[in-house]
Amino acid sequence: MTFKYPGGKTYKTKQESELVHHFQPNYGNRGMTLEEDLNATNEYYREHGIAIIHKKPTPIQIVRVDYPKRSAAVIKEAYFKQASTTDYNGVYRGKYIDFEAKETRNKTSFPLQNFHEHQIYHMKQVLDHGAICFVILRFTTLNEIYLLDANHLLTFWERQKNGGRKSMTKQEIEQYGHYISLGYQPRIDYIKVVEKIYF
Repeated sequence: MTFKYPGGKTYKTKQESELVHHFQPNYGNRGMTLEEDLNATNEYYREHGIAIIHKKPTPIQIVRVDYPKRSAAVIKEAYFKQASTTDYNGVYRGKYIDFEAKETRNKTSFPLQNFHEHQIYHMKQVLDHGAICFVILRFTTLNEIYLLDANHLLTFWERQKNGGRKSMTKQEIEQYGHYISLGYQPRIDYIKVVEKIYF
């Protein structure tokens, strides 16, 4: 009998998972999304008393629900209540932290279309209040991750608005951003970079 999670993913016992993992080659943990890696990292930070960072829930309004069985409800129609701001926020060493996480398959540039006007406006507001604000950018095909201060992102955004290029080059990200090496625990130790550049 096959069991599935609510999202449709097939449930496997620990033994099955270990068996599959044992026989599959390791490709640098390519199956993990940036969000999953960051969520695991944030959990590590919370458990070890390093920082309190959470993923912001996306507010949705449920319109229609079907009840095929008494014990199960299926959402058939819903919409976003409002435009989301950034992905993550929290506190580190008494300072408010707010950041967005994005990934691209491009190897030489990061498209600015990955960001929305309301997110840029939100980041500017956060910076205006003296908080720490940045973006974490992953080049998925290269498996490279960078932390870029929001001030630099705002500069590139303005350049685009004034008719300039619609992306940040990888060289620009390397120049103004900070490389984050991947680890095991935590997976993406961005707080180490935050400590270095903001404190």
